[in-house]
Amino acid sequence: METVKSCTQTRLGGGLEVHNCRNESFFYFAYASNLLQERIMLRNPSVVFFTLARLLDYKLAFGSHHGKPSSSWHGSTATIVHSPGDEVWGIIWKMNTTDLCSLDRQEGVEDSIYIPIEVAVQTPEGKIFKCRCYQMTDYVSGLPSLQYKKVICMGAKQNGLPLDYQKKLESIEASDYAGNVPLFDEIEAALNANETPK
Repeated sequence: METVKSCTQTRLGGGLEVHNCRNESFFYFAYASNLLQERIMLRNPSVVFFTLARLLDYKLAFGSHHGKPSSSWHGSTATIVHSPGDEVWGIIWKMNTTDLCSLDRQEGVEDSIYIPIEVAVQTPEGKIFKCRCYQMTDYVSGLPSLQYKKVICMGAKQNGLPLDYQKKLESIEASDYAGNVPLFDEIEAALNANETPK
């Protein structure tokens, strides 16, 4: 448990640190591939759906850290950019702090590709929750692979994000990368396993 606390104290700031160490859980706002349950559960098995939410005055953007495309997705990945009047829809996952280091690794925090930030998001009922979120550093705009876009759209549909927002996601231009994406294959295998009658 001491290792988890050390990681938590290093990564989380402000009141979240105390709250999370005490309750051994935290809220994470997902807005891209981690919208899809099967994707986030590959590396973070403690996740539990909490609620839909939106981040006001931000917009969804795609890019690559220093212009270097993601080796996992073979293209640009999503980030959030401050943009007054815009909004980014997503979901709040409740997670155990035991998955915090895994989530950070997934987001490339050790390599400074993304940094963890705290955001205040609003539920459809108007409640405000402070959540951990990730924002890309030093990004250069670019196109996501079709596979990455597909995972985002599947996650939006799976969780019932507003239909107009789903249409906005579906209209995102993707690159023409046609090669293999092992991570996408892994996600598809998890989806197929969940659909198989037990």
